[in-house]
Parts: sequence; structure tokens; C-alpha cells
Amino acid sequence: MPAGAADTDPQAITRLLTAWQDGDATARDRLFALVYDELRRRAAVQLRRERRGHTLRPTALVHEAYLRLMGQDHARWEGRSQFFAIASEVMRRVLVDHARGRKAAKRGGFAVRVALEEDVAAESPREVDLIALDTALDELAAMDPRQSRVVEMRYFGGLGTAQIAGVLGVSRATVDRDWRFARTWLYRRVSGEA
Repeated sequence: MPAGAADTDPQAITRLLTAWQDGDATARDRLFALVYDELRRRAAVQLRRERRGHTLRPTALVHEAYLRLMGQDHARWEGRSQFFAIASEVMRRVLVDHARGRKAAKRGGFAVRVALEEDVAAESPREVDLIALDTALDELAAMDPRQSRVVEMRYFGGLGTAQIAGVLGVSRATVDRDWRFARTWLYRRVSGEA
């Protein structure tokens, strides 16, 4: 992860989140300036998993996520990791909404494909339909909300094991177990093997 302001001073993010929560609108804008590069990096990683020719770019994904995050005026922010966890959820929703819009525009013509692998550089990543993945994640959330959150934070938000463990208040080993189980279950579910 490249070093940047968001990485070198997590307390600054927490202070800005607290100020925003307390009604300081300028804190929200300073926060976005501070986390922009990190959000854009995470968006670029996520979009590399998308099918070739995807029309959404990292900057557009970050800006749409920002607009949705800014609507969170009543959120109870707890810190940097929790902020990025919520940003993960928001980016997932933006991508799914975009996929649904493209699919509707094509009248069901094609499914939006994404790699269901953590390693973007994998030689032959398993691809799945993003809308099917979203539906399967919702099903997983009904069975095990924590596992669904682990996938969302790791896959859509690029959070690491330690960050996810901190947000969820569980051990790293639990996050690793949840990730392995959920990834396998989701793949089987969306590929029709389940």
C-alpha cells in the first residue's frame, strides 16, 4: 500500500470524522481531501477485477461513493478502519447499481463479470456476474452477516485482515476463516455448484 496522508496519520482521519459527526461541514471536505488518494487506489484495484471495457473509471467510482458517503450525516463514525469499511459497502452499491443500469440498458444482453479472486494478478481468475455476486452476498448476510461483511470489506474495499478484525472486533484468524469459507461458498453459489 503506498504511503500517503491517509496511511501516515490515521488519527487525523478519526479527528475529522469526529468533527464531521459533530456538525463541522468543513471537516467533511478536509476528510475527503485526506482520503481521496486511498479511495481512488482502492477503486482502481476493484475496477481491475471488472470485465475489460468497463465504462466506470476509478475517479467516477470514488466521486459517486463520495456523494453517497456525504449523505451519511447521521453516521456514528468510529475511526479510519470503520470509515473504509463503510466506503467498501458504498463502492459495492455503486458498482452493482452501475451493473444493473448497464444490464437494463442492454435489456439483459450481458452479465457484468468480475474476478472472484483476491489476487488481481492471478493468471486465470474465476469470474462471476456482479449482480449474481451481490445477490449471493445478500443471501450470505442472511446466514452469516459477519462473513458477508468480511467479503465486502476485503473484496470491495481492499481492507486487510487486521483492519477487518479491528472493525468487527474479532481475531485475525476468525477473519481468515470467514474469508476462506465465504469465498468458497459464494463461488459455488454463483457458479451453480451449491
